[in-house]
Amino acid sequence: MTVAEAGRKGGETVRDTYGHEFYEEIGRKGGRIGGPKVRKLIQEGKKAHR
Repeated sequence: MTVAEAGRKGGETVRDTYGHEFYEEIGRKGGRIGGPKVRKLIQEGKKAHR
C-alpha cells in the first residue's frame, strides 16, 4: 500500500465515521486559530476568485 492509498483510506474512514459536518467544524477552527492573518488571506483569495 502506498502512502497516498493509506491517506485516502484513512480519509474515507474519518468521513464515514464523522460525516461532512466534522470537516466543516475543523475548517472553522482552523480559521479561528490562524487569526487575522489567515482571515485576511482568505478574503483576498475570495476577491481574486470573483
